[in-house]
Amino acid sequence: MESNLFWFIPFGSILALIFAFVFFRQMKRESEGTDTMAKIAYHVRKGAMAYIKQQYKVVAIVFLIITMTFAFLAYGLHVQNNWVWGAFLTGGFFSGLAGFFGMKTATYASSRTANAARKSLNSSLRIAFRSGAVMGLVVVGLALLDISIWFIILNKFIGSAGGEGHKLMIITTTMLTFGMGASTQALFARVGGGIFTKAADVGADLVGKIEAGIPEDDPRNPAAIADNVGDNVGDVAGMGADLYESYCGSILATAALGAAAFMSESAVQFKAVIAPMLIAAVGTILSIIGIYAVRTSEKADQKQLMGSLNRGVTLSSVLIVVFSLLILKLLNIPNALGIWGSIITGLFVGIGIGKVTEYYTSHSFKPTRAIAESAKTGPATVIISGLGTGMLSTTFPVLFVVIGTILSFLFSAGFDFSNMRLGLYGIGIAAVGMLSTLGITLATDAYGPIADNAGGNAEMSGLPPEIRRRTDALDALGNTTAATGKGFAIGSAALTALALLSSYIEEIKIGMLRIGENVLSFGNGEFVKTASATLMDFMRYYEINLMNPKVIVGVFIGSMMAFMFCGLTMNAVGRAASKMVDEVRRQFKEIKGILDGSVEPDYERCVEISTKGAQREMLLPSLLAIIVPIIIGVVFGVPGVMGLLIGSLSSGFVLAIFMANTGGAWDNAKKFIEEGNLGGKGSDAHKASVIGDTVGDPFKDTSGPSLNILIKLMSMVSIVMAGFIVAFHLL
Repeated sequence: MESNLFWFIPFGSILALIFAFVFFRQMKRESEGTDTMAKIAYHVRKGAMAYIKQQYKVVAIVFLIITMTFAFLAYGLHVQNNWVWGAFLTGGFFSGLAGFFGMKTATYASSRTANAARKSLNSSLRIAFRSGAVMGLVVVGLALLDISIWFIILNKFIGSAGGEGHKLMIITTTMLTFGMGASTQALFARVGGGIFTKAADVGADLVGKIEAGIPEDDPRNPAAIADNVGDNVGDVAGMGADLYESYCGSILATAALGAAAFMSESAVQFKAVIAPMLIAAVGTILSIIGIYAVRTSEKADQKQLMGSLNRGVTLSSVLIVVFSLLILKLLNIPNALGIWGSIITGLFVGIGIGKVTEYYTSHSFKPTRAIAESAKTGPATVIISGLGTGMLSTTFPVLFVVIGTILSFLFSAGFDFSNMRLGLYGIGIAAVGMLSTLGITLATDAYGPIADNAGGNAEMSGLPPEIRRRTDALDALGNTTAATGKGFAIGSAALTALALLSSYIEEIKIGMLRIGENVLSFGNGEFVKTASATLMDFMRYYEINLMNPKVIVGVFIGSMMAFMFCGLTMNAVGRAASKMVDEVRRQFKEIKGILDGSVEPDYERCVEISTKGAQREMLLPSLLAIIVPIIIGVVFGVPGVMGLLIGSLSSGFVLAIFMANTGGAWDNAKKFIEEGNLGGKGSDAHKASVIGDTVGDPFKDTSGPSLNILIKLMSMVSIVMAGFIVAFHLL
């Protein structure tokens, strides 16, 4: 029966892709509005496609080099699985495809959302949200399709010479490697797209708003189109690739842990492997139900709009609680109730992080309003208040993850800390629970940049103030939902990274067996067969403890990596933004008639500057994430790599929350003032808040959201290179 249940996974994936296509066609049937609105949308779409084409060219070269390296390790040195190179390629391909489809949808949806706002707020919300749902459903649909195809292929071609238990271990750890392809593509998409969008945004704000005193998204601003292009390539394509990778990583890491936990019980092992896949597949269908539940009234305020989106998310979450228990009971997995408790824990951790993020970043609540109040005394107090608020905002998300980690471990392990394998499986399936309704949670995230672009289109098209007020309401809500989505991604990254740490040890075991190290010798006459060694045996064998200097060195370097990565990406945005500022100033000075509206600016030049800057600047930080784990492994061996992963997880997780929430709070503090509070647009308080928002741009849209990918990519690289590190290391 269990083998028949497996086919529900590709069914769920195909259903998600069908509904994504349905929502896309529904959106395309809506009118783009006036000729001006259609023209602006065309410029944005053209710029986004030009950028993404250039980025994929660069990424293709990187992927080719890495694929050749994997082929050499597999067929030349025989220290790696022969399937790794293919899994790596498909992971990257589907991750890029998810981002591309989401971005293409968003570029068609923005003008239609703005035009719908001419009729009603509800019509505008429906188009924007269901267009965002295309991204959510494409991500989960392609991810489950990729997982299904690889499971079928590997199950057919990998032999069972070591027994069925060993076969499933090989299958699941091999499938984990396509997570590296997804992570690599996601990091390039997030970093490159983040640099593009924030270079344009900073240039448009500093020169347009502060120096020229013109409104946001004013058609006279040469960087306005580039800014809107950036929303699509960074916040949509980058985010789609990012969460595709998170989704795959959590499912595959849990499947690998399930294979390890029940290796001696082949019948139960298969159930534990497909359980996270089935929960994800059911969550996809429940997400579709939740999407149809989202609607709002015409005079809705921010809290009511947020409630409309939360209604759909809450419905999907409640349903997955019920159906996940049914799945576990149907599979008849041991301690089904305990594992169900782990899933619920993951859901509550995700919801908790989302609520805290909403509280700290929405201008409906005290923290963001306090930042807006501080704008009355100038930009310095805005920066100080924003940084303090961002630091405080890390407290509860960290505590939620801590409590969630312990509870999910104990629930699954039967409240026995010594039951390590089943406890770790619980942590992994908690991450799956958190992301099980990604189809709708990602829709609320992707909705944000669509609403932002709709507001830009309305402003540039000269639509009446009432229309702009509606799009501004959707835009401000989008800032909060985007911050909430980033919180989900960062929280899931923490739980998934913990699961990946134990998967790394399982890959070490397979690597040792591959090179013929069949026995672990502990130097006191004690020997353990590698094939039957436990996770704690490997921890003892490699002396992975806090007294080992190799572990401590790895922890320090891992902690440093998070800050160095942020420094590189922040400075990259600064350099690219400086070029944009110079270009906007040049156009205002040299092209007469821009400011009085009689001459159209050279939009394409600004798009070109952002594109070149992003392509040039994204390489170093992205490649470091791949190279550093390999260097640490070659020099310090397995203990150094474990320390590196622990250090990057602990510092990167907290830093990512801080940066995402700080930037979101600064942005919405500015939005609060622009709604007519504290002097409104053009006031000194508004100018001070624009400075805060400008500083926060790379925080929330470049460095912060890239950190969770950094954490998981370093884990994935370590897993893929485990066999090589076991065979070749210096210390």
